[in-house]
Amino acid sequence: MFKTKNLMFVALTALCVAFVACNRPQDDTVRIAIVTKAMDSEFWQALKTGAEDAARDYPDIKLSVLAPAREINNDQQVNILEDQIVKGASALAVAPCGVAEVIPVLNKAHSRKIPVIAVDTDLNWPHKLSYVGTDNRLGGKLAGEYVAQALNGKGQVAIIRGIPGVQTHEDRKDGFLDALASAPGIEIVALQPANSERDLAMTVMENILTSHPELDAVFMTSDQMALGAIEAIAAHSMLQKIITVGFDAGKEAIQAVRDGRLHAIVAQDPYNMGRQAFLAAVKSTNGEAVEPRIDTGTELIDYSKLASR
Repeated sequence: MFKTKNLMFVALTALCVAFVACNRPQDDTVRIAIVTKAMDSEFWQALKTGAEDAARDYPDIKLSVLAPAREINNDQQVNILEDQIVKGASALAVAPCGVAEVIPVLNKAHSRKIPVIAVDTDLNWPHKLSYVGTDNRLGGKLAGEYVAQALNGKGQVAIIRGIPGVQTHEDRKDGFLDALASAPGIEIVALQPANSERDLAMTVMENILTSHPELDAVFMTSDQMALGAIEAIAAHSMLQKIITVGFDAGKEAIQAVRDGRLHAIVAQDPYNMGRQAFLAAVKSTNGEAVEPRIDTGTELIDYSKLASR
């Protein structure tokens, strides 16, 4: 009996060792994982392409770009991060779906001395190595200034924003409101989330138009929401009446500005975000210094700016 128990103990120990070994890299390959919020839009695809293009200059580094199915899938993103830690990631860059949700898993990465970079969405987390992305508050301010000028400082304005609590969208909304603070004649009549989803934004816009038929302008804090909202506005034949401003500036949104269906868009550079996030991760694995904030640029684009290019 004693001998049997000993044999069972040895077998279980061997099994555990084998399991751990299977989940750890078997070589010294540098592994960088970039985990975004989703891959369901041109924005995230451009970020992925930027990282992959940069990685071509580093053939000895293994890059993985991963994402949950939707931006609201916090648990799925946490599971992806957990998996990358177990697999021995050398560095992580993450665009958090929800900051509160990812902090525990990022603490685990920090305890294993894995550098963590925030990309697109900043993290209020003391162990963050760097933030790579847009000055989102400035971008929102540019949108607000455009709307205030277009309305001559008075009118009814709505905001369709992303998932509540996500810092990117909080900053864009706050920057927009900062700009409108100097225009007391402008009234914010609606502030509603559409989770950066096109179909949901169309439904939200329909509801806003029903409640506020005299609406003068609307700011959408992402491309997908802007494209969905203008579909609803077009269905009411109000594209020329309502000032519309979006955020991101993907190809479809830029074309909407060219076509006069969208008045303006705040442009950011997701390709450069992906590139700079990868390069910062490479530096971190080499023990090199990384700038705590890497601004990838922002500007407001309207039809006149496109025509001048």
